[in-house]
Amino acid sequence: MLSDLLLTLGVFVLTLALRSFRHPFLRKLGAVGVLATSFIAGWRFTGYWMVGVFCAASWLLLPWLEILTRVRRLTLPLEKNLRQKTPPNSETFPALNEITEEIEGEKFEHISDSGWDWEDYAQFFRLFYKMAERTQSAICLIDQRDVAFFYLSVSSRAKDGTIWTTWNYPFSYSLKLVPQWRVNRLRGDQTFLQIYESHRHFLNENRVRLEDLEELDGDQIQNEIQKDLRAQINHNIATGVLTRNAAGEIRYSWRGMLFIWFQFLRDLVRLS
Repeated sequence: MLSDLLLTLGVFVLTLALRSFRHPFLRKLGAVGVLATSFIAGWRFTGYWMVGVFCAASWLLLPWLEILTRVRRLTLPLEKNLRQKTPPNSETFPALNEITEEIEGEKFEHISDSGWDWEDYAQFFRLFYKMAERTQSAICLIDQRDVAFFYLSVSSRAKDGTIWTTWNYPFSYSLKLVPQWRVNRLRGDQTFLQIYESHRHFLNENRVRLEDLEELDGDQIQNEIQKDLRAQINHNIATGVLTRNAAGEIRYSWRGMLFIWFQFLRDLVRLS
């Protein structure tokens, strides 16, 4: 029994060590180590390898508890109408002012604070624009029940309709992206300056020139975001991820719930 305990602890410590590295391959090995630790614990402490398989598989099936109890019942409006919104207080979002100063320090102009609310779901955007580079940035706070997180994004809109976005959204996206949206995804711990520099490299790598980008004013930015949200919803209805109910609201279909589960599996092994 002691040897089984030491073996399990050894694999667990190795898993933690692998997950502490920044190299994607080592972190993916760490994710496999989580499954291995669960398998060894279930197998060695019960003597049945099938129990070990169940313990390891439970990590992959655990999201279905959330999907079936919450996501399945979740409904959202077909139209997400953005409106002017009061910024969250310092207790809700303590880093807001500090990040705002960092963005404005890169010569971005604060355009507006907007967002939308639906039942227990709320989204807040602080929007910025840098005319010299025809680039917009945003601080985005998502608050749903007892879960809240924020991410930063930098976007450039091309005249051909392509949207080039660099962000540090911390999870795999829960909707399919529209075909014209090109995303450069960074780790969740990246600062705005790192995101901004990566976005410049992203544009240069794809040979996107300043003259290829659409020039916008403050009012257009919020309108374009509104159009983006509408296009995103329509695309996911068309692909079967979302479905409309009789009241005109949208919810995830069974195909959509499978999509969310696969996105979780991607998060399990990706570079955080």
